[in-house]
Amino acid sequence: MMLPVIILALVFLLTAVRQVGNIRLGIWQIMSLGALGVLVTGNISIPNAIHSINLDVMLFLFGMFAIGQALEMSGYMSHLSYRFFKNAGTVDAVILYVLFGMGLASAFLMNDTLAIIGTPVMLLLAREHNIDPKVLLLALAFAVTTGSVISPIGNPQNLLIALGGNVENPFITFVRYLLLPTVVNLLITYLLLKIFYKKHFSPVPLDHSAPKITDHILARWSKISLFLVIVLVAAKIAVTTAGIPFNFRLTYIALISALPVLVLSSRRKEIIAKMDWHTLVFFAAMFILMESVWDSGFFQNMIGAPGADINSVPMILGISVFLSQFISNVPLVALYLPILSQADITVVQMMALAAGSTIAGNLSILGAASNVIIIENAEKKGNITLKFTEFAMIGVPLTIIQVCVYWLFLSA
Repeated sequence: MMLPVIILALVFLLTAVRQVGNIRLGIWQIMSLGALGVLVTGNISIPNAIHSINLDVMLFLFGMFAIGQALEMSGYMSHLSYRFFKNAGTVDAVILYVLFGMGLASAFLMNDTLAIIGTPVMLLLAREHNIDPKVLLLALAFAVTTGSVISPIGNPQNLLIALGGNVENPFITFVRYLLLPTVVNLLITYLLLKIFYKKHFSPVPLDHSAPKITDHILARWSKISLFLVIVLVAAKIAVTTAGIPFNFRLTYIALISALPVLVLSSRRKEIIAKMDWHTLVFFAAMFILMESVWDSGFFQNMIGAPGADINSVPMILGISVFLSQFISNVPLVALYLPILSQADITVVQMMALAAGSTIAGNLSILGAASNVIIIENAEKKGNITLKFTEFAMIGVPLTIIQVCVYWLFLSA
């Protein structure tokens, strides 16, 4: 039963080195090898492997990838980027716009959505202003992870906590406990990026040039799709806040919003062909490997070890950050919630679980799905590789500081 855990460790190792002899491996290929390993060794059956793949997540990503591809192909993405960043006159300002603009938007449009839409924008800004793309990609990754903390729909694990943890008035509760420390943590992210990439923060003023929309018809359909995303997310917020018993899934939002570009656009085949299929393969493989690791019971036994005070805020934060690296944050929350429910838990403990399981994504590339989306897209669209060590160099100290900030605010 330890074999799936060993295979997971090898996946982490390969993700860190990304090289076997003369063969350069993509993250999706490494995860696929991990999934193949547990299948071939019989640690998970083919029916169970198929059942483990979360269809909601796959369809959500499919819909959002289609919208993102259409936005990029039409040139409307560049147009939106110019409108948003045109007043950012320096690199410092651009980074702050990314952190607070993309970060806070991810709380309501979901972090994976902003990762999909934001990556080509970062690559465009890097080319246009000769900024190191890695600085912008790291800023985007940390922004959408950290910013998504403050909302019950910012990421899947927060939604699970809001529903499974019986959090009353979830939008108000999340903002009340997590908004201020999250703003502090976004500022800390900016300072760390400036420390580690000091030479790339040039004081030279930036001159933003207005781009041309290359396909006005596709841009119109893309605009409608993006409008539908915003409207439907707003409707979901209203439904959730009002306590209306309607299962308004994010999957529905993504698929309905993608209809204009997938059905009405004449370039639908090209959009589908150019979509980021590698990342979809990564997620399918990840679900299979994580299910096998889950079935091993290794991490469940670790959390349930006798004598561990797993209900305290610092322990919740620490366990969430650490174990999310190995079994992903959503399975971690699914495992932790029933354990917490056996005790007399408070809303502060629920918020600690939300914060810890989310900012775990800042520790390593595999800590959050949005990180993988950003890195895979950057490699595909810009031939930019962000190494495991480059991410961890900032991600590790950032996560430690952020844990301390949430601990301080939640313990006050």
